[in-house]
Amino acid sequence: MAAALTATACTTKNDASTTVKTAPSASPSPTALPALTKKEALAQIAHYSKINNEANKHRNRALLDTVEDGPLYAMSVADYKETEGLPQAEREPYKPWSYDLAATDVYVPRFRSGQQRWFAAVARSGKKKQYVRVMVLAQHARTKRWEMVAAVDLDDPRKFPKISLDADGYATALDANASKNVAAPVTTLRTAVGDNFATGGDLSGRKVFTSSKASARQIKAHDKTVHKFGSHGITAFSAAVPEFTGSYALKAADGQALVVFAHTHTQRDTVFSAFEITPEKNDRAWLGTTNSPYFSYEFTCSDVAAVPDTPGKSTLLGYTCRRTDAHGMTASS
Repeated sequence: MAAALTATACTTKNDASTTVKTAPSASPSPTALPALTKKEALAQIAHYSKINNEANKHRNRALLDTVEDGPLYAMSVADYKETEGLPQAEREPYKPWSYDLAATDVYVPRFRSGQQRWFAAVARSGKKKQYVRVMVLAQHARTKRWEMVAAVDLDDPRKFPKISLDADGYATALDANASKNVAAPVTTLRTAVGDNFATGGDLSGRKVFTSSKASARQIKAHDKTVHKFGSHGITAFSAAVPEFTGSYALKAADGQALVVFAHTHTQRDTVFSAFEITPEKNDRAWLGTTNSPYFSYEFTCSDVAAVPDTPGKSTLLGYTCRRTDAHGMTASS
C-alpha cells in the first residue's frame, strides 16, 4: 500500500503581501500490471513440460525443483520415492508428454509492485477435449523463475465457472482468505475437505459443499476405507495442519470465485489382537516390508472449488492427492 505523504504547509509573500498555502499531496497508487503476456504464459507452460520430462526421466529432484514448487513438487517427489521403492522390474518406463497449447486457456491477473505474481491455466486433452486440468504457475520470489505449484484434474468440467476478463483480456485475482470476496474463505474450504475424509462430510463437508463428483469421491474414500479391515481393525482419517497454506483465486463472471488451495490429511490403520498389516507394494518406499499392527500415512493434496461471493454452498470441482509420508507406529502411539 502506498504511504501517504503530506507536505508541510508553508507561506510565501507576493507583491501584494498575500499568503499562498501549498495544498497537501499524496503519492499516486502504483499501477497494477499483468504478470506477463498470454504468449509468455503459454511459453512458460511449454518450458515446464520440457524440463518436467527431463527431470522425470531420471527422477532428478534438483532439476524438477527449477520448475515446480509447493504441493505439486511435494507430490512429484513422493512419486519419485514410490517408484524407487519398487524393484527395477516393476518400474514402468517413463513416457514423455506435453500440454496441447492450442487447447490451453491462460488467465493472467494484474499485480502491483511487491505482490507475488502468478497465473492460472486450463488445459484440455482427449479426442473431444473432455479432460480438463486446472494449473497454477507462480513466480518464485528469489529466483524469479516461474514454477508450477498446482495441477488438478476436474471431475466435472461443465461446472467450471467462466472467468471474468477485463477489456484487455486479463483476469482479476482475489484474496480468498477474505470473506468480503468469498462466502467460504480458504480455511473454511480446507476444513470442509478434511471433514469429507474424516467423517464422510457429516460435520461440515456437506454444509459447505454442494453435491458434486469431487465431493462424492472424497466421501467414498472415507466410506470405503474405514471399514476395510472389517471386525479386525479400523481406519481413521483426520485433517492435519497444512504444510502449504497459499491459495490462488480468480473472479468469475457470475459472481463466483475459482479458488485453488492445498490441504493435508492423515490416515491411520490399526488392526486388533494378533493381526498385522502387510505394507502394500506402493508403500514400501516408506514402510519397507515389515508387518505392523499400526501404520500412519500423510497425504498432500491440491483442491479446486467454485465459491460464491454471497451466502451459499461452494462446489468442489476436483482434487488430487499423493501419499507424501508414512510410518509404522508403536502400540503407545
